[in-house]
Amino acid sequence: MKAILPVAGVGTRLRPLTHTVPKALVHVAGKPILGHILDSLLPLGVDEVVLIVGYLGEQIVHYVRTNYSLNVRFVEQPERQGLGQAVYLAKEEITTDEPVFIVLGDTIFSADLSAVLANGRSAIGVHEVGDPTRFGVVELEGARIKRLVEKPAQPPSNLAIVGVYYLRSSMQLFAALQEIIEKDIKVKGEYQLTDALQLMIEQGEPMGCFKVDDWLDCGNPETLLSTNRLLLDRRQTVAMAECDSCIVIPPVYVSPTAHVRNSIIGPYVSIADEAHVDQCIIRNSIVNRAATVTNVLLSDSIIGEHATMDGIFTQVNVGDSSDIRVAG
Repeated sequence: MKAILPVAGVGTRLRPLTHTVPKALVHVAGKPILGHILDSLLPLGVDEVVLIVGYLGEQIVHYVRTNYSLNVRFVEQPERQGLGQAVYLAKEEITTDEPVFIVLGDTIFSADLSAVLANGRSAIGVHEVGDPTRFGVVELEGARIKRLVEKPAQPPSNLAIVGVYYLRSSMQLFAALQEIIEKDIKVKGEYQLTDALQLMIEQGEPMGCFKVDDWLDCGNPETLLSTNRLLLDRRQTVAMAECDSCIVIPPVYVSPTAHVRNSIIGPYVSIADEAHVDQCIIRNSIVNRAATVTNVLLSDSIIGEHATMDGIFTQVNVGDSSDIRVAG
């Protein structure tokens, strides 16, 4: 079983975090987004992964080779021309006709993928949404997909396409992608994977859908923190490494290589490798790798890698009906 993971996205909505770190390596609930994706694929027997890299791709190469024993191949996408083109670049690395998973590099999800494999037919992951006009959706005819519709004004269903695909024939997929590229079929200047999948459906490929229970967005700081909360809640994680004179309010995650002293941590806090936290009160926040945070009260915050934040605690005696604003 092979998997294709397009991870060449720049992540502009997550800046300044993604000025120096690729979006797929942004930390949430104790590990990078890419780590959550790979961990969900390993139990399925995926033994080979093709990563389509671009912006800061060397960091992704280093992370995967350091943390996983998978057979991993890296393909550079020098010019971003859409998801369809990104997936097509994996063609040279997958030379036999076999099933393949495709998972977008910013899609953390939970689904019963073992049932998808047992079914044995091509299928697209979907999630029920309240406003399907904002998404690509599937139109069903019985249990089979009849049509893929992008942001329809009158949606045929509320089943949004989430970015997880299982295709039983990699060669059929690449042939469809090659056809849309050769015919220069683009949407907003890009080759779309959904156009190739629609072509496969029209050519007679039976394609169904499977339910994705959790579809977790990591596209901007607010949704990243929301995903962090949900993942920590699901695991009820209380992982503490070196912690001297601390109060911990679960769920939290603290890397074994982090150093935390004299602080109140939680709830919903993730502290990554080699971070240093001292004299702080932190809740609903993410502290990234090798960051140093001292003497601050943090809430709803994200601290980037190697960042340093030092604050000042203030003591006041405030009278009735006062209006005080303390600048940092």
